Amino acid sequence: MTGNLEMDGNTKEKEFNNHPSSSNASEASDSIEVDNSKTVLLKIATLYAERLMNDICLVVDGVEYPAHRLILCASSDVFQVMLMSPQWTESQESRVMLKETPQCVPIFSEFLRYFYTGQIRISYGVVLPILSLADKYNVKDLISLCLDYMQSHIAVAATHGTLVSWLEYTSNCGHHDITRSCQNFIKWNLELVAKTADFGNFELDVLVALVHQSGLVVKDEMTLYECLESWLNHQANRLKSRLSPSELEATLEQLVVAVMSPVRFPMMSPRQLAELLLSPLTKKYKEFFVERMAIGMSFHSGQQDRVQEVIRTEEDGASLFEPRLYTVDTCSSLLTIENFHSLPSYHTRTLVFSSHSYLADYAGDRACEWVVDIYPKGVWFKKCFLIVWEGTLEVPEHVIRSVRLSLTCKEPPSDGHEDMRVKVGVLFYGLQDGVEHIARVIEVVHRFSNRERILNLDGLLPFEELNPQQAAVSKDHQGPPAASPFLVGPKKDMLKMHIVISPANCSPLYSSIPSESSF
Repeated sequence: MTGNLEMDGNTKEKEFNNHPSSSNASEASDSIEVDNSKTVLLKIATLYAERLMNDICLVVDGVEYPAHRLILCASSDVFQVMLMSPQWTESQESRVMLKETPQCVPIFSEFLRYFYTGQIRISYGVVLPILSLADKYNVKDLISLCLDYMQSHIAVAATHGTLVSWLEYTSNCGHHDITRSCQNFIKWNLELVAKTADFGNFELDVLVALVHQSGLVVKDEMTLYECLESWLNHQANRLKSRLSPSELEATLEQLVVAVMSPVRFPMMSPRQLAELLLSPLTKKYKEFFVERMAIGMSFHSGQQDRVQEVIRTEEDGASLFEPRLYTVDTCSSLLTIENFHSLPSYHTRTLVFSSHSYLADYAGDRACEWVVDIYPKGVWFKKCFLIVWEGTLEVPEHVIRSVRLSLTCKEPPSDGHEDMRVKVGVLFYGLQDGVEHIARVIEVVHRFSNRERILNLDGLLPFEELNPQQAAVSKDHQGPPAASPFLVGPKKDMLKMHIVISPANCSPLYSSIPSESSF
């Protein structure tokens, strides 16, 4: 018999029979995988905690942080280049001065500790400076952790006044996915964000781009005006100490023109336009606002020549006459389904409501009635028989695993050659970290007529995310299903949505202003 020694995770000696098959069998049965990584990580962390064997010292804002070149280079591409490339003077130094922003200085110690431990505490208040350091030194794994945290805590950032700063930073640094998520949250929950002090941190160009969007969700156009007014007040207070009185006035006037030009004054009612005359901001910049308000009154009085002139001469002028997603009662209705988990599969809930037939005041106060059927747990078509010319045709049973909304116009145009166009918005609410907010928006422009009275919208929400119980059963999932992010309420058992319907016929983007005989 010959002996054979093998070093395993616990350095155990193993004796093998010299018969090949016997040796392999013994190895397969006796070999184990040992994971002692926690102990190894603890040893590395101890090097940092007790400042042992350090060969470099990082100095940040006068504070010294003893460190190890090997750990820095292994964790950061930037440090690797800085400390290992001969053309960099830092590669020859044992003491390196680093310049960090005031926001990053207090958390630099935790950032450096992450290199040794892989652990760091992230919250909505510090994730931005941590991400800033991770970006600066290209710590890719930490960048991913920060972006994942931000994606999962956008609602908290909005309520605690950091979301606009998140948007500004991620946009400038090219983190497009989180930028898009921040943009959507603000676009769909503007009134919530506008109540925070962080709203004043909006850069002018980013805010103007937001105000230009037709998919903006807001109670009405007057509410948007008030949000922008609060932003202007913040800018005035911020600039007072930096500019002379004459420079301040000139700058504020430029800001007013920039942010208020995209405001859709024609979408305000004549009464709201009249009330604007009493606003201190309107009085101060009377010449500008009177001209914008006159465009609104031209729309409401049916002055089509003036409307067409605005469309031709103003940049993006046609959008001034297009409705946004207004949640005011005259344009929308709220639909809720309580005790959602107990709702049977393929069940439907119905809502009947009316909305304005026209947005222009000259057309009168006419309304159109709608029937909304929502199928949140799929659609089931039972087997049926159709009588056709050739005989009877059997239509088999069919099930669609989709969240469907069916919208029916009860009074389409009587003339078969006419149709009416409406802008339909479906706003679904969600819950994140206890904050209720609009989490998903579906928007479509559709034509209704006597021949096409029904609009079916499928896939409004991911079926599995809204119905995790059904998805778990169909996939034989073990354990309790995850809670749906689209259910709200104290028990997270209520589906809540806004149905928004605005007449798109009134918008020159889709057609000219309608005559009295149409919709």
